[in-house]
Amino acid sequence: MSEDIELDYNDLIQEAQKRAYRFLMRDVLKLVAELGDAPGEHHFFIEFLTGAPGVSIPDHLKEQYPERMTIVLQHQFENLTVTDDEVGVTLWFKGKEARLEVPFDAVTQFADPSAQFGVNFDVSGPENDEDGPAERPEAASDPNGKDEAADADDDTAKQEGADIVSLDSFRKK
Repeated sequence: MSEDIELDYNDLIQEAQKRAYRFLMRDVLKLVAELGDAPGEHHFFIEFLTGAPGVSIPDHLKEQYPERMTIVLQHQFENLTVTDDEVGVTLWFKGKEARLEVPFDAVTQFADPSAQFGVNFDVSGPENDEDGPAERPEAASDPNGKDEAADADDDTAKQEGADIVSLDSFRKK
C-alpha cells in the first residue's frame, strides 16, 4: 500500500509557501487591528472572491461585484477584526457603511505598495476565473460622507512599486 504513494515535493513546497503567505497576511492585519491603524505609509490592497464560502458582504456590493472585489485599508476603515480564519472590516461605499467578513481562503491578492510587497494566491473554485478581469469597488468614503477611493487597479499598484509574487513562479515546470 505505501509503495503506491509518491511524495510530490514541488506541490508540498507550494502548499507550504501558500500557507506561510496567508499566515503573514493574517499577522500583518492582526498587528494593524491591535494598533488601530496602519503604521506610517503602509496600506493594503486585498482582493477576494465575493462568492467564496464564508464571505459576508452586503447584497448591493455582491450585486455590483459578483465575482471579485478589491478593498483598500488605508485611512478610512473601522472595526478591523482578525481571527485565525478571516478578516472583518467596516468600510464606506459612496457614503454607505458596509461590514465585510472575508475568510483568508477567499483572498486572491494581498499587497502593501508602500513596502513594495504583494502576493497572488492561487484560489481554485467555481468563482475563480483567472482569465477574467477583477471587479473592483468604485469608491469608499468616511462616515462623514467624504469620498475616498477604495479601489486600485493593477496599474496603480505597479506605479506605486508593488511587486506581486506569483506562487506559480516557484513551481518547477
